[in-house]
Amino acid sequence: MGATDLYEIMRCAPTTRRFTGDPVPRETLRRVLESARFAPSGGNRQGWRVVAVEDPGTRRALGALYLPHWRQYLQDNGAAAVLANPGDLDPVLVRRLRAADDFAENLHEVPLHLVVCVSLADLTITDAALERPSVVGGASVYPFVQNILLGLRFEGLGAALTTLLAPAEPEVKRLLGIPDGIALAAYVLVGARADPWPARLSRRSVDEFAFAERYGEPLG
Repeated sequence: MGATDLYEIMRCAPTTRRFTGDPVPRETLRRVLESARFAPSGGNRQGWRVVAVEDPGTRRALGALYLPHWRQYLQDNGAAAVLANPGDLDPVLVRRLRAADDFAENLHEVPLHLVVCVSLADLTITDAALERPSVVGGASVYPFVQNILLGLRFEGLGAALTTLLAPAEPEVKRLLGIPDGIALAAYVLVGARADPWPARLSRRSVDEFAFAERYGEPLG
């Protein structure tokens, strides 16, 4: 694969919320992980761990743990009110919210759930002393997660990344037998995409988020 192919994959790797239900071949998952493991890692500690869940009962249990936090998220950001009374609101927005809600309500139907964890001993949280939530604590695991997402897209598989399972970490750890010292970092739902791949995603232009020398100065 050339650089052009990689850039095209990066421009067309959307969140997938509708899956066919077809199983994901184990050899495909292994191939993705085989390359994803070369992600950069602080001190080359490679603290990531992955539990691949295919058992229907366990998938249903994970979905049940996820759902209360999804519903709270809808309440907190006002989306629940939109879904309850869409009125004359933007129909595109309403359609997207309904699709996301339907996805959350039916997580158990997605054929492969990847619970991505990290060894806490392998993290150096360099912003822990700042008076704000840490944003760099996962720096040693999320490049690996992104490699997984790109690898799945390369294999023609859809995926959805969420962290809304994290508040249920104690229950998830008991369900999956995850030991102490290992924390939940990401939840990736994987399967064959039910909808056609979009030609190109819509994103902000580079000039809207990248600056030169000082914040707000045009990159040029």
